[in-house]
Amino acid sequence: MSTESNRESVRAIFDQLAQGNTRALGDALADDCRWIFPGNWSWSARWEPKTEVVQGLLRPLMAQFGNVYRMEADLILADGDRVVVQARGYGTTTRGEPYHQTYCFLFRLARGRIAEVVEHCDTALVERVLDPVGP
Repeated sequence: MSTESNRESVRAIFDQLAQGNTRALGDALADDCRWIFPGNWSWSARWEPKTEVVQGLLRPLMAQFGNVYRMEADLILADGDRVVVQARGYGTTTRGEPYHQTYCFLFRLARGRIAEVVEHCDTALVERVLDPVGP
């Protein structure tokens, strides 16, 4: 796939996320994908393959929000199979805590599917208002 088609694939996912369709990201994952939280904090881990990403990370994470969670891309840059997204997320946890997150996602695409996600975010916010999830 070309740089532009990879950029447009990711843009389409974030168009859905902006409308509150949080399943759009999981639906775009390749079966052998991996999701990585780098660093040294409570969520630092690697989830793989897709079944573990969805069941061990995305579903438990999204279950912590009492209303619709939305995420909007501010910037999408692409180079070959790599797409970088700067984004903002908005929601409220089931405990009533506001969750206004900032993200930098590094995606690697293969055959039009997301093969890898490296997620950088406000780790202090995660630690403060979310329950841990882990592989």
